[in-house]
Amino acid sequence: MANGQWFPPEWPERIRALAEGTLTPVAPRRAATVMLLKDDHGTPAVHMLRRRASMAFAGGAYAYPGGGVDPRDDDHQIRWAGPTRAWWAKRLGVDETSAQAIVCAAVRETYEEAGVLLAGPAPDTVVGDTTGEQWEADRAALVARDLSFAEFLDRRGLVLRSDLLGAWTRWITPEFETRRYDTWFFVAALPEGQRTRNASTEADRTVWIRPADAAERYDKGELLMMPPTVATLRQLVPYGSAADALAAAPARDLTPVLAKARLANGEVVLTWPGHDEFTKHIPTGGAPA
Repeated sequence: MANGQWFPPEWPERIRALAEGTLTPVAPRRAATVMLLKDDHGTPAVHMLRRRASMAFAGGAYAYPGGGVDPRDDDHQIRWAGPTRAWWAKRLGVDETSAQAIVCAAVRETYEEAGVLLAGPAPDTVVGDTTGEQWEADRAALVARDLSFAEFLDRRGLVLRSDLLGAWTRWITPEFETRRYDTWFFVAALPEGQRTRNASTEADRTVWIRPADAAERYDKGELLMMPPTVATLRQLVPYGSAADALAAAPARDLTPVLAKARLANGEVVLTWPGHDEFTKHIPTGGAPA
């Protein structure tokens, strides 16, 4: 392959069905993912995990910590620091309860999959260490959905630090996919005193890597990734530090990116608006080119 773009084998058939009007799109679930950054000799490095090859979706692909929103976090009033829920609602383009749940999902998934917690006992603090049996028991309960993130924060007496997040971009899974997500991508800096670890059951490897290096290895076909991952890596390249990327986040356009498929000249043409590098031409009955 020319690069490391992950392309499911069932896509051509489903794309043709969508273009012909015989496929009804699945409604997307709300989700959040976090590009966790730390400074590395004049440029930020980003924390990435490699999905296990056995995973049904994007097995072997590199991605960021992330996952679906827990509806239980919509209405529970948690202790909250940083921009208000109303501010986040306007920024994310949703109502206030959804905004809280999306931000909670971003912080929860970072904790579940990287062991990093963007919360503290006071509005201007973060926890310094999330290792130990009790922390791990709570993390496991979150992963199993036996405990909501709002309940976890209450139990621990913690304040969610929404000011440590920056909303970066928004991508919606193409309409022809069987599993669809409406995903908000965030940036965050690794808090002082905390360390990442591979805490995800869905990943077999984690790395800290410079965005430019990750994108170059994707271009060479060495790292497998999905279009949103590659696009966001390229967007991070110009920034000299994690702080610079966070400072740039409030001005970022959050108009959703949604792939479009159409039939033209006997082939399916798949495009991502604003991201020409991912365009695919799929001959009828053939493989993508």
